[in-house]
Amino acid sequence: MTSNALPRCCIIGAGMSGIVTAKALTDRGIPFDWFEMSDRIGGVWAFENPNGRSAAYRSLHIDTSKGQLEFPDFPMPADTPHYPHHTQVHAYLQSYVNHFGLDKKVTLETEVADARRDDQGTWRIRLGNGQLRSYDALFVCNGHHWDPRWPEPAYPGKFDGVQIHAHSYRDPFTPHDLRNKRVLVVGMGNSAMDIASELCPRHIAQKLFVSTRRGQHIFPRFLLGKPADKGKLYPWLPLSLQRTCGRIVYKLAVGKMEDYGLPKPDHRLFESHGTTSDTFPSYVSAGDISMRTGIRSLDGDSVVFEDGRREKIDVIIWSTGYKITFPFFDETFISAPSNKLPLFKRIIKPGVPNLFFIGLAQPSVTLFAIADRQAKFVAAYLAGEYVLPGLDEQKNTILLDEKRHMSRYYKSARHTMQLDQDIYFDELDRELRKGGKRARAHGFSRARPPIPRRAELVPVAEAAE
Repeated sequence: MTSNALPRCCIIGAGMSGIVTAKALTDRGIPFDWFEMSDRIGGVWAFENPNGRSAAYRSLHIDTSKGQLEFPDFPMPADTPHYPHHTQVHAYLQSYVNHFGLDKKVTLETEVADARRDDQGTWRIRLGNGQLRSYDALFVCNGHHWDPRWPEPAYPGKFDGVQIHAHSYRDPFTPHDLRNKRVLVVGMGNSAMDIASELCPRHIAQKLFVSTRRGQHIFPRFLLGKPADKGKLYPWLPLSLQRTCGRIVYKLAVGKMEDYGLPKPDHRLFESHGTTSDTFPSYVSAGDISMRTGIRSLDGDSVVFEDGRREKIDVIIWSTGYKITFPFFDETFISAPSNKLPLFKRIIKPGVPNLFFIGLAQPSVTLFAIADRQAKFVAAYLAGEYVLPGLDEQKNTILLDEKRHMSRYYKSARHTMQLDQDIYFDELDRELRKGGKRARAHGFSRARPPIPRRAELVPVAEAAE
């Protein structure tokens, strides 16, 4: 059977999610065009990416161990440290692309400017160079850590100093020289703790404050002599026992956050997305980093906090997360207000069966494994080995899945796409088996996949009309 019997696909983005998608489709012989607006692959892991969308800072090390990070068919080099530097992660992705011949399949420096679905379900794609294309299926792999989310609504008052988002931070001297400055970092996610630790007064700043509305449980990189991976110490245990053991080990090895001078978390361990730092609690306990409550207002050269304290500040670094946006879609078609976009198995929007979001999730451990499994799931679908359930079942499944994965987390924009990795993988496997039965009942196969064939490539003049 030739690949002409299979739907032709378009992949937007050549970051990690786009890379595993290209690999999954290649393995199935499914034809695709693959577009990346930058001059290189790697997405967020391409430091100082010319497309301006990488949030990597010079000192960044991934907070997931290499054993969880590496793809099953391509181990990381043996000499890779347990927690690789961003340059090593990017080199690994580049090696993966080269090894499997994917470097010959990507079209660089080509933006997808507009993506629209016509009445027949065919995707009409307009590239940045004005060229128009037509596809059966569309993969959205543009990432969700590139569009900075600033405080909304903005805090009252006016600030006379410098304000940047953590997305723009590269090192203590870029984009601003932060030596001997009074710096306020807002937030307690991984990037906030990394940046605050790098800038603390024993290194760079004159004074370093961190403002947070709530405390967090902070994981060290190692527990009991092995990579902690946010508490995933005993993956062979049932999830409830993993959490119980994790809480016991954490209590014995780490202790209480308030004993370090950090705010007491208002939630239990594993009820928020994990944060990892070996240095941040130590710097707080030593007085090198000063904790403050949430912000009440801005006042000229000062910031007023919720507990009434006021501090003179030269620079504010907002580590307040990212917005989920799709610049190539009409917002009336698909958008994610408040970072909410309900998807069947965090991949498919009900009613749009030929649109796939890969890596649009917040995993308990690593997005690498999530995206890889999602791409393989959709490739099986496009190859005729899986058929979606009906619309009502899809919608009901979304509600059940969101309750299962998100109900234990406190309400926050960072938890709107939360997935527990082990549960999610089991769900995908079970859904593949159920969808396989549906496919056999419908007589679908590589000769007759469930996605309708597209029209042939639309001539530019005709499409413009």
